[in-house]
Amino acid sequence: MDLIVRNARLADRSSGELIDIGVEHGRIVALEHALAGEAEIYDAKGCLACPGLIETHIHLDKSRIIDRCAPQERKTLSPVKGVSPLKESMSVEDVHARAERTLQDCIKHGTTRMRTQVEVDPAIGMRGFEGVQSLIADYKWAIDIEICVFPQEGLTNYPGTDELLVEGLKRGATVVGGAPRYDSDQAGQIRRIFELAREFDVDIDIHLDVGPTADAMNIYLVRELTEQFKRGGRVVVGHMAKLSLLPPEEVAALARSLANTGIGVTVLPTTDLFLMGRERDHAVVRGVADANLLCEHGVNCSLSSNNILNPATPYGDCSLIRMANLYANVLQVDRPERLRECFGMLTDRSARLLNLADYGFAVGRPADIVIVNAESPEQAIAEIAQPLAVFKHGRQTVMWHPPQLLRPRQC
Repeated sequence: MDLIVRNARLADRSSGELIDIGVEHGRIVALEHALAGEAEIYDAKGCLACPGLIETHIHLDKSRIIDRCAPQERKTLSPVKGVSPLKESMSVEDVHARAERTLQDCIKHGTTRMRTQVEVDPAIGMRGFEGVQSLIADYKWAIDIEICVFPQEGLTNYPGTDELLVEGLKRGATVVGGAPRYDSDQAGQIRRIFELAREFDVDIDIHLDVGPTADAMNIYLVRELTEQFKRGGRVVVGHMAKLSLLPPEEVAALARSLANTGIGVTVLPTTDLFLMGRERDHAVVRGVADANLLCEHGVNCSLSSNNILNPATPYGDCSLIRMANLYANVLQVDRPERLRECFGMLTDRSARLLNLADYGFAVGRPADIVIVNAESPEQAIAEIAQPLAVFKHGRQTVMWHPPQLLRPRQC
């Protein structure tokens, strides 16, 4: 063996027993008590181990631009209007540099797999795509990245965007997305996204149903097209903030239909908290969908970061564990089993959402391992526990030192 991680509490086991993880040639070869063998040793000292955190929805290409954006009025703030004037000045090198800083922070906080959204339209062309795509090979040692190419500012009403989507899919994007809210023909955009997904045999990941009322929700059309195009298990909808405006019984009924159709949901707490309820000056709505409720009725859900330091979310440190803690605060999640479910929305549920067949702690799987400074998934979320070490394919890629109290010497 090349590596043995000793004395780890596996996140997918509720017993809390200490297990050793044996690694050889980048893959797990043993999960045993007191594993024997000569190898490099990492002692987890009873800390939690999970098979890598997964960022299912993030915008690397437009991260870290908040300092370039003009201020906007609180009630009328539009992230699209904040970003759009900057696109023509964004070079491949600029996108690469900003995206790389964000990517490094994600890796430092335990993310080992990622789906990133990348905008294409005539203003940015393929420069954002090229800037992000250039990072994939450079950081393969630490993280696996897939690109979802999508139109942020409209598709049917923005000539030239469709051709760029096709180019992105031909150049390696494995997912196609959309943002119908910004299209003059919302239904037309959604149908075109499904057509492209069928043509290129790729998954779908659509920004959906954000707004001040629960009227005119597009999820019903997405559900219909998922059945028509037979894409069950390959469709994800992100945000779904309008679900927070519906009574629980209506959400539950919709959730059951989504589960039966095979549509997953990614909840993006920071962005929806920041953008929702701006038309109100009191009794402001939270705008964050209840992922736990969706899961209870069969929907597979993930929690993710979305934006980092831009007009849609002018803050963020790329910590998924912090994101789950924020979500738990907003949804008032406090029971251990529900907090554990939140941790699952960063790990195994996210893996299923992205159709990752090689994820998890099992013999033969890639040795992607994160050691978290906690003893259980629920403690990790409740206390925003810090990752202490990260391994990608059995090679350590990140090291954090836990803080220490420096007591004064006794005279």
